[in-house]
Order: sequence, then C-alpha cells, then structure tokens
Amino acid sequence: MNEQPSSSGNVGSPVFVEDVFLTDVFLIKGRLPNKQKRLTNLLEDHARTFLPVHDATLVALRTKEVIRTGVVMVNIAEVILAHELVDIAGDETLRRLAGTSEKKAKIRAFYNGASQFEIAGQIEPGAYETQPIGNRKYFIMQKPVVRGLDLQHPELQLLKSLEYAILKRDRMAYVYDFS
Repeated sequence: MNEQPSSSGNVGSPVFVEDVFLTDVFLIKGRLPNKQKRLTNLLEDHARTFLPVHDATLVALRTKEVIRTGVVMVNIAEVILAHELVDIAGDETLRRLAGTSEKKAKIRAFYNGASQFEIAGQIEPGAYETQPIGNRKYFIMQKPVVRGLDLQHPELQLLKSLEYAILKRDRMAYVYDFS
C-alpha cells in the first residue's frame, strides 16, 4: 500500500472523490470501483465483508491525521454513514423524486461508539425501524446536521454540506423522533 501520512492534508496530485464513509475512527473519501448502481443499493446488496475504496483519503476523527492510499479495504460492518458525492450510477429523476416525499419525520440519532456524535435531519417516518418487507440495513436522512465531531478540519468540513446521508440502522444507539 502506498500510504502517505500528512497532517496538513496537502496532496501532490488531485484525487477524484465519489463516495464518503464515516466509521468509528475515520472519515474515508474515495471511490468504489466499477460501481453500477446507487451507493445505497450497493451497500444493501454487498455480500462481502470488505468494500474496496480506491484513491482513498482517511482522516482520523480524533487526531486529524490524514492518510492517502491507493486502496483501502473497509469492513462494511464499520460503516456508520455513507454519502455518494457523485451520482454516476443512478437516475437523477428518481433521486429527486425520492427526496421530495411529503411525509417527513424530524429525528436526532445518536451514535454511541468510539467517537460519540449526533446526526439530525429528516427521514421517512419510522425509517430507523427494521422493516418487515425488504429488511433493509440502511435508511436515508435528508439535510443531515452532524454535531459532536470537530468539523473545523478542512477534510472534515465535507460533513457540513451533505444533502443526504445513508445511515446504517443498527449503528444508531438512540433516536429522538419528533413526529
């Protein structure tokens, strides 16, 4: 692996970031190779233990150390939150329709792991509950606001501007549902 730790976050050549993953320890930015469907569907259908993230940048949540590497294998069980920065595999019209549902519930979800934080936003009512049909592992939150992490670091500021977040249902410890 070609690891290049950097505390400043500078890189010699620009890297194209398509996907973002938040774990207990790192914010991981990069791209999944040969992605032919939306990130949500890819995560739901992923049968293997590890996701290969290419052209990866890992930012330590505690120390803010930045590591750049050609490929990092991310255990899918570690993913708390994901986001598709560039939608290269989905249908733009369907994405917009999915985001315009009139039935939205405001929630605050708390993650109680190594890096404790909160994420607040709008979801489909009860989306955080296990669904009897489909048994989906993830749910979508519109307009997420992340609190409890130091988002002043340039590499972490990305979490301030997400239109939506894909949250792993079983990684949320507590949920305040305001509906």
